[in-house]
Amino acid sequence: MPASAEILAGLSQIANGWSIVAIAWHAAIGALLLALFLGWRPPRALFAALMALPLLSVSLFAWLAGNPFNGAVFVTAAAAVLGLGAVSPGARISLSTGGYLFAGLAVIGFGWLYPHFLESGPVWRYLYAAPTGLVPCPTVSAVTGLALVTRGLDSRAVSLLLAALGLFYGLFGALRLGVHLDIGLVVAAAVLAVQAFQSEPPRLRRGSAGTARS
Repeated sequence: MPASAEILAGLSQIANGWSIVAIAWHAAIGALLLALFLGWRPPRALFAALMALPLLSVSLFAWLAGNPFNGAVFVTAAAAVLGLGAVSPGARISLSTGGYLFAGLAVIGFGWLYPHFLESGPVWRYLYAAPTGLVPCPTVSAVTGLALVTRGLDSRAVSLLLAALGLFYGLFGALRLGVHLDIGLVVAAAVLAVQAFQSEPPRLRRGSAGTARS
């Protein structure tokens, strides 16, 4: 495995060399959130595809930067989210309520403003050019936040997959790379895992309703 300094240098190069892509991802995530809060409820398979896209983006830039480990992990994670989200393609997503909704928005905000890797410049650059969609931790944060907002697509498997991804990259960033703010991603992963086990699977909800009607 490359040295920590080499990994950090590669991530910094991606973050600063492709900021125009990060700006596009900020716009896309903002538009997606706006659509959700205006009442759009897409099929689960479609929303899973939208969540997989930033993971694929991280994979692409990892391969370009010569980091095959991140490239392989993120393309695999994207494919898994796509596959698990397609299990019930006709079902539509629903929004979380209460604490999980606010937690999801906070986690998206953490990924949106991720204050690392950009070279010195105005602080307000993080409002639109933080490396979301380019490097692992802010991207996993944003996708984790989307999962929290949408009840993990009502898929415990999707939630636990993303929680595991966040736990690994959060701990790796904080303990191996010295990016201590990545502990925030560890906390977000834990919240998503708790939500996964507290949420009742859709089949059980429908079965309970059917029992009540009978």
